[in-house]
Amino acid sequence: MKLLDTFPMNSIKGLTYHIGRVFPFGATLEPDHGVNFSIYSKEATGCTLVLFHHGQKKPWVEIPIPDEFRIGNVYTIMVYGINSETTEYGYRFDGPNNPEKGLLFDKNRILLDPYAKSISGRSVWGKKPDCNDVFQHRGQIIRDDYVWQGDKPLEHRQCDLIIYEMHVRSFTRHKSSGVKHKGTFSGILEKIEHLKELGVNCVELMPIFEFDEFENSREVNGKMLYNYWGYSTVGFFAPKAGYAAASPFGMESDELQYLIKSLHENDIEVVLDVVFNHTAEGNENGPYISYKGIDNRTYYLLTPEGYYYNFSGCGNTMNCNNPVVRNVVLDALRYWVTSYHVDGFRFDLASILSRDEDGSPMIEPPLLDSIAHDAVLGKSILIAEAWDAGGLYQVGTFPSWGRWSEWNGKYRDCLRRFIKGGAECAPELYRRIRGSDDMYCGRSAAASINFVTCHDGFTLYDLVSYNEKHNEANGEDNRDGNNNNDSWNCGVEGETEDQGVIALRFRQMKNMLTILLTSRGIPMLLSGDEFANTQWGNNNAYCQDNEISWLDWTYKDKNSELFDHVKNLIAFRKAHPVLKGSKFNFQPNATGYPELSFHGIKPWELDESAPNLCFAYMYAEDHVKYNTNNDCFIYIAVNAHWEEHGFELPVIPEKMSWYTAFDSNGFHSEPGNEKRSSDQHTVTLSPRSTAILIAR
Repeated sequence: MKLLDTFPMNSIKGLTYHIGRVFPFGATLEPDHGVNFSIYSKEATGCTLVLFHHGQKKPWVEIPIPDEFRIGNVYTIMVYGINSETTEYGYRFDGPNNPEKGLLFDKNRILLDPYAKSISGRSVWGKKPDCNDVFQHRGQIIRDDYVWQGDKPLEHRQCDLIIYEMHVRSFTRHKSSGVKHKGTFSGILEKIEHLKELGVNCVELMPIFEFDEFENSREVNGKMLYNYWGYSTVGFFAPKAGYAAASPFGMESDELQYLIKSLHENDIEVVLDVVFNHTAEGNENGPYISYKGIDNRTYYLLTPEGYYYNFSGCGNTMNCNNPVVRNVVLDALRYWVTSYHVDGFRFDLASILSRDEDGSPMIEPPLLDSIAHDAVLGKSILIAEAWDAGGLYQVGTFPSWGRWSEWNGKYRDCLRRFIKGGAECAPELYRRIRGSDDMYCGRSAAASINFVTCHDGFTLYDLVSYNEKHNEANGEDNRDGNNNNDSWNCGVEGETEDQGVIALRFRQMKNMLTILLTSRGIPMLLSGDEFANTQWGNNNAYCQDNEISWLDWTYKDKNSELFDHVKNLIAFRKAHPVLKGSKFNFQPNATGYPELSFHGIKPWELDESAPNLCFAYMYAEDHVKYNTNNDCFIYIAVNAHWEEHGFELPVIPEKMSWYTAFDSNGFHSEPGNEKRSSDQHTVTLSPRSTAILIAR
């Protein structure tokens, strides 16, 4: 007797069905050609499975799930006869409707499955949706059978990472990118050689979970503005179909999986920027997509009056430490690691994930604890944006269990202020260069993700070209975006033909990159900064799907000297493991010198508590400890003053000589090809410049 024959069968419109399996949640293709549907709702009184033929406005069949098919709070049904390639699905939920108590059940609404692995409705980027369609975002059934050919997450040592943050569409959408499939996962594939040439070994993709680019879309001065960045998730388990060249064929999963496999083949890890702190459903005035109509009180933080707490600044806040919601997040993370071989995650507004049901911060948040100790996520990179829009700022104090790293916003702010002339920032900058030992003393320097720029704010070029933000194109009267950018335009606002100003701007960019790539901790670069890409002063391009956001690849040739400088800095960092050390032990090592020491314009003379614009720091690389051929010393001199200064070089062991590796006036070398310094006792730095010397 077949197993199928042991179940009481029901039929409707040529389909047969019986009770299904609780796990896994979502829609799962079975070996016997059935589809198992399973969905949770604690307070619903009824659930109906709704099936559509692809693209049709009206369902072709609705199957009320019998109460005897409900196990606990899970409705589950196994259906036979479905053509998975032509079917879209959703659910109706019946139950009490009392907004003041947070109950929003309405059996007339069709809702998206939170566990949908593929979502239709926005499969072609920018194609205007049918606003009369009552079911905008529909679940699709996929066959999870990608052949990985032995691929798995790379599991690099975290201290070895050099992260490159990018927006999938912006990276190759510009006509100058030269790729065939612009603005897609396949477009990134065509630019892997650029990533290899630059030397980064980890890409951090801005949100690629399915989102609605038409959320809050509008037209301003003849240009369509979108929800471009995607920080407003529709589904946690589905890739953004509009980012795939193959999405019209339902192949977005395969395209993304092939990209990740190809990046791995080139020794490049993939970190996803994930948004679990809120969803695209917004507040009480927002749309019903999924969670609101399925189990509002479980999934969202609600006030006693039934309104939404808004610690995200986006209308709602996920109830992340509820056990059910916690499992959704864990299931999603595990899915991306197992089915897509993702190497890690950066959590947007991660401090929200530490809030209790009343919004108060928790000392040991269950969700963060569970992620840190999860068996499947045991080798995954975990990065927190350790603040939220409700005022919780946890940089240096984010609950970590030795697993979490943090975007170090204090590093960014301190370095920016110092480089433009903030002498008072020097004492803090020394600590940031050391890996922020004052903040992560109980952990390691690998807890600090060091960066100067990211997607949110000025590009590196704009940071040295604009004193003020210029967000007029966003249609918000320049009110949006951060007003405190710690930027300096070097004397002229915006574009200029003044060669002196241009030269100063490029020196300032190199100064920041030099310090960034010789600091302890994990450096992160914003895509395009390596060739001085500009957003023309827009520091909040969240809505700009145009030349403001797109990388202009002509700058790579135009600013090739900067690109080569960054490329060689990255190669230099890779060649010298002492720069990547993560332990806070700066005592003398086998070289006889402290592993990291700070100096004034005279060696060993520096008041680390006093304001200063000129200082140096030196690494002593012990060849035994770091498994290199020979001991060496790396001396980085920093002159943020507007006047020239000479630096006396530290005395080094006999038979060693000082060689110049970099200076921000234009000299840079590949590792091993440094230029022997003509003066072995001093180095002179021009105004606002840096230099790296190596003794070997």
